[in-house]
Amino acid sequence: MISLKNSKLSRLIKPRIRFKAKGIFMMGKHIVAAAALLLSASVAQAADISPAVIFDMGGKFDKSFNQGVYDGVEKFKAETGIEYREFEVTNEAQREQALRRMAQRGANPILSIGFAQAGPLEIVAKEFPDTSFTIIDGVVDLPNVRSVLFKEHEGSFLVGMLAAMASEGEPVGFVGGMDIPLIRKFACGYQQGAKYVNAETTVIENMTGTTPSAWNDPGRGSELAKGQFDKGVKVVYAAAGGTGTGVYQAAKDSGKLAIGVDSNQNYLHPGTMLSSMLKRVDVAGYNAFNDAMNGEWKPGIEVLGLAEEGVGWALDEHNESMITDEMKAMLDEASAKIVSGDIKIHDYTSDNNCTY
Repeated sequence: MISLKNSKLSRLIKPRIRFKAKGIFMMGKHIVAAAALLLSASVAQAADISPAVIFDMGGKFDKSFNQGVYDGVEKFKAETGIEYREFEVTNEAQREQALRRMAQRGANPILSIGFAQAGPLEIVAKEFPDTSFTIIDGVVDLPNVRSVLFKEHEGSFLVGMLAAMASEGEPVGFVGGMDIPLIRKFACGYQQGAKYVNAETTVIENMTGTTPSAWNDPGRGSELAKGQFDKGVKVVYAAAGGTGTGVYQAAKDSGKLAIGVDSNQNYLHPGTMLSSMLKRVDVAGYNAFNDAMNGEWKPGIEVLGLAEEGVGWALDEHNESMITDEMKAMLDEASAKIVSGDIKIHDYTSDNNCTY
């Protein structure tokens, strides 16, 4: 073995080794500097937006529509570290006021929840043309507004099929919130799905009321559900915001089945909740903020249905024991036919009618 400790060869090699080490060190410094620059750019980009959301009647913890949006913006906050401002509307007069105050304080983008905010948003968006607004479930045709709509009748059709299969010839029920065309759209899709499975299926429908308070009246929801159970209903579908919690509790107490809406509500009463009609308002809320952060936000109308994965039905550990392979296969087949156009579902809001 040859020792290099004091040889000429060692003197030739050592400088090269030191040079390599120095090069690695210098390269490391450049990497650190580049990483710092990227981090700085990321922080600067994050600082460019100051998002805000206006939740509507029922509040962000309604376990349904508003909470679906809340889950979406919370996901955005968790991923990015960007905080957002929020306001929960408790009376109709607050909608325009809340939107204007958020815009005045420099919030951008601003997320507006629910069809009832469309009128106030149109007024405020014109006053702040440089602010980006997104509204879910409403349409405002302005160059600084994104309007996100859903094909609720498609998702409701699928859970209507589930209800008819689970009821085995017995009547099925529907409890809506405020009696408006949008909720009639849910009911009509549900009815079509139930009768697609069995044309003789009886569908009993009730609406909770004609004012915004209909979205947050669990007691009334419970009464309506119990009245339907007395008429032989075995499965009830609620599209009623916070009122739905009363419907689900009544179903549990009566030994019946219930179907949730908007968010996945299967966890509320496992064994009672047959499924939930998913309306991906969480995705719409998340995208409103994320697109703005990434410079990808665009105005216009977006309509999300089964093909866009904007609606669907929930299958998880809370209800999988209640859904047979045959039921799942029928829903998968129907979903494919809806997307392809082989099954056409009438949209109540196209003519304010449920003829099909």
